[in-house]
Amino acid sequence: MKLRYYQETDSLYIELVEAPGAETREVVQGLVVDLDAKGNVVGLDIDHASEKLDLSKIETIALPPVRAA
Repeated sequence: MKLRYYQETDSLYIELVEAPGAETREVVQGLVVDLDAKGNVVGLDIDHASEKLDLSKIETIALPPVRAA
């Protein structure tokens, strides 16, 4: 998972899976979901992110252990 903040547009993109998006859907105003060809969510785009989120802090809680490759 990757988080990318774009200051010029004040948007936060959360990439859940490294896969090309085939379709985008705005689920509510300012929240766009990217889907792959099978309809799986690959990313989320949040417009006006600094107005909606506290971008100064990112916290992860209870992530599963990383498996060795």
